[in-house]
Amino acid sequence: MSHQGVVAACSDAVTMIDRSVRLARRNVDTLFASILLPLLMMALFVYVFGGAIDTGTEYVNYVVPGILLLTTGYGAASTAMVVADDMNSGMIDRLRSLPIHSFAVLTGHVVASVARNAASTAIVILASLAMGFRPGGGVLDWLAAIGLLLLYVVALSWLAAGLGVIAKTVESASTLSFFMLFLPYLSSAFVPPESMPAWLQPVSEHQPITPVIETVRSLLVGTPMGNNGWLALAWCSGLLLFSVVLATSLYRRRTSR
Repeated sequence: MSHQGVVAACSDAVTMIDRSVRLARRNVDTLFASILLPLLMMALFVYVFGGAIDTGTEYVNYVVPGILLLTTGYGAASTAMVVADDMNSGMIDRLRSLPIHSFAVLTGHVVASVARNAASTAIVILASLAMGFRPGGGVLDWLAAIGLLLLYVVALSWLAAGLGVIAKTVESASTLSFFMLFLPYLSSAFVPPESMPAWLQPVSEHQPITPVIETVRSLLVGTPMGNNGWLALAWCSGLLLFSVVLATSLYRRRTSR
């Protein structure tokens, strides 16, 4: 691509990012749900289930890293529905009649998803501090945790965008993205894997969510990290590469018909 082509593609991306952010600001119901649901889940586990779960530490300190992953999952999953609405409402056909780079459309949705997740994650962290969460990490630990969460949500948002491209309806996009919300429940987010049935422990210990949660927990609370940091980076980087290639190829295939 020439220099002028790169400049034009970046300009198109900025335009589509502005459009997606405006849409996200107007979609108050989705934004409210992506914040309220994780808050309710955190209150449920801390105040109802927490007293019956032995994690060897204060349960609120154990569960908050998992809630943060759950929050980003909720926010990223809504990206699939927004993209599906664009694909099936005729909006994409209108954009195809304009000289807009194809990559810019999905980029706009992903950046809006990251902005939406940053806002909801900040609110969840403030609420967790009010509930008794007492992180012990320093500035570098927080920056590393935020960087890992950012990499995770970007990868998940691109995957959600790809699911939105292939979905025939907004409802089916919601169904396709269900596993994003389900995986944290099979990880170490809410209970230690050792407390699960023997046949389920390997699933919990070796699925991609667990090393991400354990790394954030280690950075913020001080639990042993082991090799979870490298595993988390490998899982998130691999998922990001796979999701970008999948989403862009599916988008080009569907819009070329």
